[in-house]
Amino acid sequence: DWANAVIAIGAAGEESLEKAKEKAREVVESQYAFDEGTVLFKPTKAAQQPFRSTKAEAISYFVGGEVSEDHGFALQPWKKVRFENHDTIIDEDSAVASGEYYFSDKTGEETKAEYTFGFIKNQEGKLKINLHHSSLPYGG
Repeated sequence: DWANAVIAIGAAGEESLEKAKEKAREVVESQYAFDEGTVLFKPTKAAQQPFRSTKAEAISYFVGGEVSEDHGFALQPWKKVRFENHDTIIDEDSAVASGEYYFSDKTGEETKAEYTFGFIKNQEGKLKINLHHSSLPYGG
């Protein structure tokens, strides 16, 4: 669902930035656990402000606006996101998964990043992201 949501933000951005922002708001509301408590969000291309602690900052990462270094990660636009999961830990009411994901642009070129996602169940039993850490592979 998260991968499809990132692609949908980019597709909306091809129509207009306002549509992309609206879609990003929907995605953050539906995918992330900000209403349930703390969300640890360390996005891939974040350096000056490495963490996004609020809904507004999370939306900014995807489409720009709130944080000055954010240029809209989802506005690439990405056409495909492929996951290669390393492993998953599942508890009664939470789960953590880590691995690598590959973002394909319209030319088919892939960008590889590493991820860790944590999930909790909300009151309705829907999984929500409460941990999102993503980084480019170490190149040193």
